[in-house]
Amino acid sequence: MDDISRVDSVNATTSEDDSEQEQQGCGGSSCCNPKSCIYRFCGLVLMCLLGFGSYFCYDNPAALQDNFMKDLNLSTSQFVYLYSWYSWPSVVLCIVGGFLMDRVFGIRLGTCIFALLVVVGVTIVALGAILNKFWLMVAGRFIFGIGGESLAVAQNTYAVLWFKGKELNMVFGLQMSFARVGSTVNFSVMEPLYKWVSTYYDGFTCTGVVLFIASATTVLSLLSTIILAWMDRRAERLLKRRDNQSGEVVRITDIKDFPASFWMIALVCVAYYVAIFPFIALGKVFFIRKFGLSPAEANTVNSIVYTISAVSSPLFGILVDKFGRNIVCCFVSILVTIGSHALLAFSFVNPFVGTSLMGLGYSMLASGLWPMTAMVIPEHQLGTAYGVMQSVQNLGLALITLLCGIIVDNGGYLMLEIFFLACLCVALVTTVVIYLYDSSHGGILNMSAAEREVYEKNRISAEDLEREKLVAAGSMSDITPQDLLQPHSDFHIRNRYLSRIGANLPSHYNENQKGLAYRALR
Repeated sequence: MDDISRVDSVNATTSEDDSEQEQQGCGGSSCCNPKSCIYRFCGLVLMCLLGFGSYFCYDNPAALQDNFMKDLNLSTSQFVYLYSWYSWPSVVLCIVGGFLMDRVFGIRLGTCIFALLVVVGVTIVALGAILNKFWLMVAGRFIFGIGGESLAVAQNTYAVLWFKGKELNMVFGLQMSFARVGSTVNFSVMEPLYKWVSTYYDGFTCTGVVLFIASATTVLSLLSTIILAWMDRRAERLLKRRDNQSGEVVRITDIKDFPASFWMIALVCVAYYVAIFPFIALGKVFFIRKFGLSPAEANTVNSIVYTISAVSSPLFGILVDKFGRNIVCCFVSILVTIGSHALLAFSFVNPFVGTSLMGLGYSMLASGLWPMTAMVIPEHQLGTAYGVMQSVQNLGLALITLLCGIIVDNGGYLMLEIFFLACLCVALVTTVVIYLYDSSHGGILNMSAAEREVYEKNRISAEDLEREKLVAAGSMSDITPQDLLQPHSDFHIRNRYLSRIGANLPSHYNENQKGLAYRALR
């Protein structure tokens, strides 16, 4: 053990010297040091920008719904294909995208690939409009969906990687806020842009040119993705960060072992969001018909959901960071959204009131719901977990959006609002079930901020104590000098000890050890 201690001391000293050398020069300045607030703030801005173009272009059809249907001669059932086919590829590819980021590409390369697919997809949509080929537009939305939803998974994974801890809820809220800025700008500029372009072109050609101009925002997002990847690689090198410190190999089959609380969170996600996005997609004509608004006024009312959420999401994120109680936050947000849909369906109160309430509820839910996944899923599986949530959400959106088009064509907008209220009731009941389940399993999801801080400290202390016991019990007595050159986590030490006493190990442990041995030989 004396030899081992000396080798550990030498390795630790060498690591500290290397770290100090890396932090000299530009790496040690406040702007260039990955630990500094300025560097992390720049990274956060880029994380927000990487989704801006995707969210701006996602609702281009909603902002021009009446123009699309007139110029391309579409029914409501046909129009919703542009949203449904956006969602279909993500049913599978969000899981695969998250898994590929965890296991194959890594988050940096994966994010760049997905951002490039977004650029290609929106360009094909614009080309299809110019050629008056609706099938080509649908194909473009399909490709757009492959990249867009996987890009959202990457954005969430980046947030957890850079800001896991007290800041996470605020960061999720800020990311959502900036995404909603993209959607709000879309509703504000697309109608005036269409009118300006219509002075030079008309019909489907005008629609195509407008979409080409809008696609420029996705190029901005692609550039932000590339810069963020460079910053993250630099931070990893300077901080000697190891993103998967457990050493566990991520497998797509890990999904079956996700806890029940995760699947209930995913159900709330899909039941809630199907009452938001399809409503906004079809909202322009709804406000024109029921409230007698002009197209520009209808777009303004429709965008209020995004405008309110853009302002309030970071604020709700900060509140959840400060007070905790994520489940209560979700419960209240669903109640507020039910009230907003009820106002729009059964009254003629100014629609600004209903959409403003919807924006507040939408912001509260996002700030409370999405961070809960990081509380129940290990960090090395977060890319896969967020991919599953995006997939479940998109399965619901793909099916429900098609159903919404049929409901409007056959039953009108009142029946559509009743359907949305039913979906929200499902989300509300599921949230209550999550609370009951979580209360019987430690109450992690609904802890206050102070309780969660104590819980995390106790958990870390327990892991450190377990590590000390395992080392004292001789679990490291068979480590060779070659092993000391490789970093060992608690996971490896624990399994080494269990192997010595004849306990059963995880089925993939031997594969992990083979991988370590192979890297050692190299």
